[in-house]
Amino acid sequence: MDIGSALERARGLAARGEGEAAKQAYVAVLRLDPTFFPALAELGALARATGHRSAARTAYGQAVRCHPANPAGRVNLANLLFEDGDVAGARAHYQAALAIDATLAEAHQGMARVLTDLGEPAEAHWRQGFAGHAVVTRPHRGSGPLVPLLMLVSARGGNVPMQHWIDERVFAVTAIYADYYEPAHPLPPHALVVNAIGEADLCGMALAGAEAVLARSTAPVINPPAQVRATGRADNARRLAGVPGVIAPKTAMMSRASLLAAEDLAFPLLLRAPGFHTGQHFLRVADRDGLAAAVAGMPGEDVLAIQYLDARGADGMARKYRVMFIDGVAYPLHLALSADWKVHYFTAAMATDSVYREEERRFLDDMPAVLGPRAMAALAGIRAMLGLDFAGVDFALAADGSVLLFEANATMVIYPPGPDPIWDYRRRAIGDVLAAAKRMLRRRAGHAAPMGKEPI
Repeated sequence: MDIGSALERARGLAARGEGEAAKQAYVAVLRLDPTFFPALAELGALARATGHRSAARTAYGQAVRCHPANPAGRVNLANLLFEDGDVAGARAHYQAALAIDATLAEAHQGMARVLTDLGEPAEAHWRQGFAGHAVVTRPHRGSGPLVPLLMLVSARGGNVPMQHWIDERVFAVTAIYADYYEPAHPLPPHALVVNAIGEADLCGMALAGAEAVLARSTAPVINPPAQVRATGRADNARRLAGVPGVIAPKTAMMSRASLLAAEDLAFPLLLRAPGFHTGQHFLRVADRDGLAAAVAGMPGEDVLAIQYLDARGADGMARKYRVMFIDGVAYPLHLALSADWKVHYFTAAMATDSVYREEERRFLDDMPAVLGPRAMAALAGIRAMLGLDFAGVDFALAADGSVLLFEANATMVIYPPGPDPIWDYRRRAIGDVLAAAKRMLRRRAGHAAPMGKEPI
């Protein structure tokens, strides 16, 4: 078989959703020519889409080594590096791509995100990357008829991570960067709209753009932008404090100058740069002596000042529960335990301690029994107050069974567990969450029966 025919075979398998067969077909192409750029780029994209990140990096890296003057290869690798936290590596490849083609929108988009992440000026890259390039057709797989889905996203981040629950074999996705979309342009065909803009503190311009888009659509909408707009951290702290059984931290958005001049601060105090997640630019300041240095290290002009809520149990370990709200139903997602006050599942002690995993298993198997009636009622109140189709809440438990609120919004990541058997106890709960999200999409698009579960 000649290389062109072999490539078309691999593309056909990928288009039909036959992922493993497509990977093998791309490998067969590369046996004919290990430097063939289309096969390297498409194999990398397929591996990235199916969660095989190491394989994607290998394919993209080979493409760059064999074709250093091809800017598309540089951007592909840079995008993956940035997602994996290698900001310096991503920046180098975006810069190399722009040195080859100074007009390449995708390279400007990536450079804008890198510079913003580093707290450096990026406005010129935002404009060159997205103005006139605000509509993107996502690749899809499968051979049957697909449901046209319109996804509203923010160019500047703060989007709901949906890669694990929007099935590209069911939906043909067109994404609109709502903060750069020209309203005079006709909307792409769609049967359903998913608003993936989830970070209210970061995405005001994108949410306003999304509302303008939706004013021209009659399709069902997942997570209306107006509901998302109300979920900024300071706004949530104020309104959710009124829910019975919720203890919400006092939270204020303050300029650097006003924060440093404030005389009524209580320490320890948490400082957070708005729009950042996974612990980035999130600090605990023990006393006023450390305030100036902490503020100086924050990107941007405004800082969230958050009351510290002690989430430690009797054993001294901090706990963070995560519960998802999907189509009106609450699902347990995870429990993380850590010796550090800043608890994230990927840095917690779960992999090293079977006792902690057993505690999480009990939570996943019987959430009401573990949390108790006061917390369950509080979660129902939070769900009703948010009014979102897809959202989540991070919290701890107070001594009286109340919910110690950390955050509640749509930008909650659902990480499938790794292959190690120690995580087998988590698979059903995470599978339930993902299945519920997929059912919601199908139902809203008119392709599934009601879910059959009652809200809490």
